[in-house]
Amino acid sequence: MDQSHPEYQYLDLLKRVMETGIVRDNGTDIKDKNYSAGVQQIGTSSIFGCQMRFDLSKGFPLLTTKKMYTRSIIHELIRFLSGDTNLRYLAQNDVHIWDLRPFQTYLSKTWLAEKLPAYSPEWKAEMASFIEKIKTDDDFAAQRWDLWPVYGYQWRNFNGQGVDQIKNVVNAIKTNPYSRRILVVAYNPAQADSMALPPCHALFQFYVAQWKLSCQMYQRSADLFLGVPFNIASYALLTMMIAQVCGLQPGEFIHTIGDAHIYHNHFDQVKEQLSREPKPLPTMKINPDVKDLFDFKFEDFTIEGYDPRPAIKAPITM
Repeated sequence: MDQSHPEYQYLDLLKRVMETGIVRDNGTDIKDKNYSAGVQQIGTSSIFGCQMRFDLSKGFPLLTTKKMYTRSIIHELIRFLSGDTNLRYLAQNDVHIWDLRPFQTYLSKTWLAEKLPAYSPEWKAEMASFIEKIKTDDDFAAQRWDLWPVYGYQWRNFNGQGVDQIKNVVNAIKTNPYSRRILVVAYNPAQADSMALPPCHALFQFYVAQWKLSCQMYQRSADLFLGVPFNIASYALLTMMIAQVCGLQPGEFIHTIGDAHIYHNHFDQVKEQLSREPKPLPTMKINPDVKDLFDFKFEDFTIEGYDPRPAIKAPITM
């Protein structure tokens, strides 16, 4: 495969961190011990300050050196755009990337945190029961098992003050496309302490040139093996969606990272991935009839030509 393949910049970043990264503690600031129930505290190797660029005209930047699950990416993005922070939509669509933090809150409130060893059969059974109740029990789901004012909340109702940053962005692209203020801020210091986890992808900005829409996202903290591949695909898709509803073509997605790290218990998985060569990128097809950003449904997206290498499993760490 030609080294110009877009995926090589991600693989090169993995290799750079493995070879030159500084060994550090994971840096997670957990003020309440209940939030740490069931979380593995693992050290990292990291570098500070890096960037990747993806030309969206050359294919959808979904990793091919390991299988990625686009349904989770699409459902999560739809949820963010809705402004909803409750876990129910994701649970009902069998997307489980956000289960852990709400489940930790549930354990702490029910005094089970100290009774169930993390990841024990009993712990896993309790989590399965928790998710099933969210899916099927209206009263239970209404108890706000969520991540509090994070991501979609800040996108659509910043600081709880009614500032809809996403609507503002779409309006600015349509009416003042050369503005340098077309951005969305997710990291809100005023509410950071009330979030289970302050946003890692903290800010993103849009740029219009030659009838193309580009997006740059700044990520303060980046789990390179598990999180970053997901983040790349999600923001690439968001750029494509906004471009469509604004009558533009997708340009670039630029991913700028602060703390780029690999957890030490992911090293074997990273080595496996680095031994693989990328395959051709797939194409993301979006229903061209959708003209309002908030009208998109899961069925409006189709990934074509995706033939990845096998998935590589790794434990979630924080």
